[in-house]
Amino acid sequence: MRRPMLLATIVAAAAVLGAGSSGAAGPDPSGFSAKVDNPWFPLEPGTTYSYRGVKDGKPSRDVVTVTGQTVRIDGVPCVAVRDLLYESGRLAERTTDWYTQDRKGNVWYFGEATAELDANGHVKSTEGSWRAGVDGAKPGIFVPADPKVGQTGQQEYYRGHAEDHFQVLSLHARVKVAFVSSANALLTKEWTPLEPDVLDHKFYVRGVGLVLEQSVKGPKERNELVDVRHSS
Repeated sequence: MRRPMLLATIVAAAAVLGAGSSGAAGPDPSGFSAKVDNPWFPLEPGTTYSYRGVKDGKPSRDVVTVTGQTVRIDGVPCVAVRDLLYESGRLAERTTDWYTQDRKGNVWYFGEATAELDANGHVKSTEGSWRAGVDGAKPGIFVPADPKVGQTGQQEYYRGHAEDHFQVLSLHARVKVAFVSSANALLTKEWTPLEPDVLDHKFYVRGVGLVLEQSVKGPKERNELVDVRHSS
């Protein structure tokens, strides 16, 4: 872990999430926008990303749609992103994620509402759901504006439930999936202290976003981008 880069990330996060206009600790809503146009993770309303892969040993399909809905979380405007995960053709999980972007272009993660479904479509668990500002939960930078190798940070914090971290491994990674190929992808690793035996790699392509996520430690999982569609 490169301590100077970690310190820089923490300082930047603290600056954005510092005292608001009222003087109370917390995010200043004027420093954020629901318009997320970071080239590594653009979230244009009406865009649908389709992924295919393997999860829990079953063939999976993931449909991620950027909605036109803006939700205020802890006073901050966030775009709502709907994520539907199918396993062996059955809807197994539905999630709404909330993202926002600061003035420097960093994409922040402000929470998620997730539900795991049983074979009959009934909710059997909402574990992992959290919302910034509720019960001590805090947002984190999901994708930096200007990623640098070695940069690391915490993407989310809800003690005991959501504690994902990332580190930038490369800005020139090679990746090839059904939808796109690139020799200049952003490669990160993600982990959580809640699952110490699991480690994932993620590949992002400029102008597209996340194109591949795969496990490198723990249960075998893979999710690759196969299609992107924009509503008219």
